Amino acid sequence: MTQASLTQLMNSLPDLLAPSMAKDHPNLPVVKAEGCYYYGADGKTYLDFTSGIATANTGHRHPKVVQAIKESVDHLMHGPSGVIMYESILQLAEELKTVLPRGLDCFFFANSGTEAIEGALKLAKYVTQRPYTVSFMGCFHGRSLGALSVTTSKSKYRKFLQPSGLTYQVPYADVTQCPKGEDPEIYCVEKLERDFDTLFKHQVTPEEVACMIVEPVLGEGGYVIPPKAWLQKIREVCDRHGILLIFDEVQTGFGRTGEWFAAQTFDVTPDIMAIAKGIASGLPLSATVASKQLMEKWPIGTHGTTFGGNPIACSAALATLVVLKEEKLIENSKAMGKYAADQLQHLKTKHEVIGSIRSVGLMIGIEIINPKTKQGDGNLLLEILDKCLEKGVLFYLCGNSGEVIRMIPPLTITKEEIDAGLRVLDEALTEITSLHVI
Repeated sequence: MTQASLTQLMNSLPDLLAPSMAKDHPNLPVVKAEGCYYYGADGKTYLDFTSGIATANTGHRHPKVVQAIKESVDHLMHGPSGVIMYESILQLAEELKTVLPRGLDCFFFANSGTEAIEGALKLAKYVTQRPYTVSFMGCFHGRSLGALSVTTSKSKYRKFLQPSGLTYQVPYADVTQCPKGEDPEIYCVEKLERDFDTLFKHQVTPEEVACMIVEPVLGEGGYVIPPKAWLQKIREVCDRHGILLIFDEVQTGFGRTGEWFAAQTFDVTPDIMAIAKGIASGLPLSATVASKQLMEKWPIGTHGTTFGGNPIACSAALATLVVLKEEKLIENSKAMGKYAADQLQHLKTKHEVIGSIRSVGLMIGIEIINPKTKQGDGNLLLEILDKCLEKGVLFYLCGNSGEVIRMIPPLTITKEEIDAGLRVLDEALTEITSLHVI
């Protein structure tokens, strides 16, 4: 496609795509992607610190993934699984068992993170025959009505939709609220115990709760990293009351947190896990994962899919696992994540608009604040992102008011590329804040 033809199409974008699909930031017209880079229709090269929103963990168009896709197309383009059966879906299940926490060994493949969440919720309710779900304030689990019933990262996602489902919410861990002089981990655990006590005394009995669903690291809600003991306390409470624990690892999976999954980062194994995004390097694929013993209680007809576990996507996922292992990208995520976080702490000393740095592996949040009020500033953040884009680096945003820069580069990222990207961020912060009287 030529630059002129794409420009013409971009001009007609408001007439072609729904605003809810086409009005995100920054709508950068691109013609190609490779490794850690997008190639724009304007002829410029952009360093990508978004990974397609934590999806291209192996980098864009990794040669081994591309080759696997091409070879798969020559044999099979569509399932549907169950009507027919094929090697790639079965082989993928076998390979995933080797990297998931022990006991998570049976799979229902779907197409998106939201679908994986829907499957997890349905599985938990069917198996326990209990009606209620508990989720955590600030978490994002998807936009379909079931997933939306447990999503609370932004109220606008639920506006006028009255999501179905009987759900209750308790607060997510927040170490920033810990009183001075107290241990943040102890504070968060004790507060969680009080929150559960209030929930079970005044709103719902634990015997009625089918499951608790939580992001082990808050994603769209602001990249908040809870204490390990906080997640372990949730596990303990679930065990005590026969409640199934669901981890939403759609964004945290496949090396993003410096381990294969955040469950391993925090030493907590859920009963059910939802995985997607990085599983197939950009092709639509996801899975609801649980033990064989749990899945056996979910009989045929209680859930289904037409496109889930597509053979091409499964082939891409198999190649993705090979690349993650052979190129030691899980280890690189941990090492480069620490390096980036250290460099960002240095930037924080230079720029008053940087609040907290929230990082685990290559899942990094950079809070932008008003130095006087110490409150998050989403408007200032957008100016910073636009300036970075002008200089050739693409970041994304998250947080309830869009106050956190999301830095989630491909796990193939190098020190030199991190330095280049953060040098641009430094320049953007300097130029933008010089224009404001803060």
